[in-house]
Amino acid sequence: MSIFIALYLLPPLHLFLYVTATTDYLLPYSPTDLILLNCGASSNLSSPDGRSWYGDSQSKFAASNPPEASSVFEASNQDPSVNQVPYMTARIFHSKFTYTFPVLPGPKFVRLYFYPASSSNLDISTSYFSLSANNYKLLNNFSASLTVSATIPPVDYFTKEFIITVWDNQKLELTFIPSPASFAFINGIEIVSMPDSFYARGHDNPLTYTGTDVLFSLYNTTALETVYRLNVGGQDIGSRGDTGMYRTWHQDSEYLIGQAGNTPYLPGVKIKYTTKTPAYSAPVLVYSTMRSMGREPRLNVNYNLTWIFPVDAGFLYLLRLHFCETRMQVKNENEQVFLIFINNQTAEHDADVIHMSGGNGIPVYKDYIVQVPQGSQSKQDLWLELHPNMERKPTYADAILNGLEIFKLNTTDGNLAGFNPEPTVAPPPAEQHPSLQDRRTGKRSSILTVIGIVGGSIGAVFACSLILYFFAFKQKRVKDPSKSEEKSSSTLIPQTSRSTTTISPSLPIDLCRRVDGIDMENKSSFSPHQDVMTTDDDDMFSGAESHSRSTVSTRESVTQSDPDRRARGVFSEIIDPKAR
Repeated sequence: MSIFIALYLLPPLHLFLYVTATTDYLLPYSPTDLILLNCGASSNLSSPDGRSWYGDSQSKFAASNPPEASSVFEASNQDPSVNQVPYMTARIFHSKFTYTFPVLPGPKFVRLYFYPASSSNLDISTSYFSLSANNYKLLNNFSASLTVSATIPPVDYFTKEFIITVWDNQKLELTFIPSPASFAFINGIEIVSMPDSFYARGHDNPLTYTGTDVLFSLYNTTALETVYRLNVGGQDIGSRGDTGMYRTWHQDSEYLIGQAGNTPYLPGVKIKYTTKTPAYSAPVLVYSTMRSMGREPRLNVNYNLTWIFPVDAGFLYLLRLHFCETRMQVKNENEQVFLIFINNQTAEHDADVIHMSGGNGIPVYKDYIVQVPQGSQSKQDLWLELHPNMERKPTYADAILNGLEIFKLNTTDGNLAGFNPEPTVAPPPAEQHPSLQDRRTGKRSSILTVIGIVGGSIGAVFACSLILYFFAFKQKRVKDPSKSEEKSSSTLIPQTSRSTTTISPSLPIDLCRRVDGIDMENKSSFSPHQDVMTTDDDDMFSGAESHSRSTVSTRESVTQSDPDRRARGVFSEIIDPKAR
């Protein structure tokens, strides 16, 4: 009888297991490991997001260290933007110190929390240290104070996030090593597991290696550092708004250069997650907001939607671009096709979100690898640009992006550490910044000075010409006295006029053809994609002029990183990234 009951119940049980397995992609991720360590605290406390943090005093995770290797520090002042947990206490390391975390095998988020606040008995700005995680070097001679001072916009605290894979029969060990005559510190440590093969999928999912003809296989043996995670076109998303991995998503506006495009938002839109893009890939708020180029196709074909990110030079980077087309006007393939440029290289020639995802409201992400080579500075700019591709004659001249994640990959020797930022320079005294009226007066004075110099030069040339002509005329009269003085004097002004016209400085012919870097004789030949050009000269110029005006207001770091970029022309900058 029991056999018949078992056979009777087997099909429903099988169906239940099948339904559960096939609907897992609709659920947020549930971490198998979640450790929150409030360093320097003696008791368990909750952070504002409701999560409970363990105090690390007498912690089992630090049992292998001698008592004299560390001490406790408590910040004397709390900035209004700083949460008490986990930032107001810290553990100071006077010598090598190791935290040991027994976790399950698999990739882990390792988040380090820093609040470099000094007190009367400790100058935190003198802290320099290195940090390793198992076989990877995460930080080298690192200064949290310099990092805070160089962050734009200014912050008082920050988090560094890494992805480390723990293997079978292995523990996760974080080892702090103070630099000579210095000390190390940490305010909080967070360890969260993630799905296997979430970012690194090996040969099962080879990635586009931008700028090359080869594919790139990313394995879990590679350690990553999260450099940027952005909700493009949307607002900040805190850890509790993520999909179970407690990631933080920031706005993208401060990284835009030039035209900001449009940020359409459709409240209540349904995001249809799939097995290819499960619900834990990114929050609904990421896929339901976007940044597009705008509603003016004639303007869109004349500029690139561009973001710029300062990154450490000499590393490979993984860029994950999140897409989801939620506008009801775009439902079919080939209605919107665009190019993706990464660091002046074509990463995708014909990106079609509907084709990639399978339909409207269905999210998808694409991964790309790019190398940022060593340069004259330790920081280099990483560019991401989108531009409509009209070769296939799509319905709309537009491009979109919903979310972006950028990760740094370790080098072959296991290093992820970059250099400390340069110390910030204090602004000059107020008296060195003239008022608007002073600048106008100075400008007028400069103009008058230039006019005086030019006028004086022309006068000198005129006088020299008269003198030279006088001696020449005198010699001519000696040779041919039959010539009348009246005839000679009648040729004086035309000769002087010709002499003045030839010698005086004139506008270069090239300036007559160029306006703000725009070649007016060749303005129809700036694009490698001729069919995306508009043929109306007036409209094309006004669109470029608009972009040029908006480009002037870009961040200072962009201008400093490539000071001759503007001199190469607005059109070559906004349409053909390789021209930079």
